[in-house]
Amino acid sequence: MGYVMELRKLVGSRPLILAGANVIVLDKENRLLMQLRQDNNCWGLAGGALEPGEKLEEAAKRELFEETGLEAKELTLFKVFSGEEFYYQYPHGDEVYNVISTYICTDFSGELKMDQDEVQALHFFDMQQLPPNISPPELPIIREFIDSFN
Repeated sequence: MGYVMELRKLVGSRPLILAGANVIVLDKENRLLMQLRQDNNCWGLAGGALEPGEKLEEAAKRELFEETGLEAKELTLFKVFSGEEFYYQYPHGDEVYNVISTYICTDFSGELKMDQDEVQALHFFDMQQLPPNISPPELPIIREFIDSFN
């Protein structure tokens, strides 16, 4: 997140358009991996901002590993999301308009190990029993995925 922090020093909390990637991880029982975020106390997907020169798929794999300890062996692009509903204001005041490439991962290795700075908990949820407090910019992504999955 070094690049974004450098930009924030220049523009403050004004809205930025941020490109990033996240990952829908499904286990063998088709349960969805979610993380309880430190910053907003909401559940969401592993993911984050693109660093300069990084490919979106690389960002997705990097963020998945950093936040969950899992290594994606294969990713499939689900969809790219953008628009007004992906505006978000972080609890500390920074504003963003997210452009998010969402990938699906069913082939991964490793043991769950959360990043203590960003993640409070990691849990695989049945798609029909998701927690109520889902991070606002990820809620439409998760809804669309579940609709397409059924």
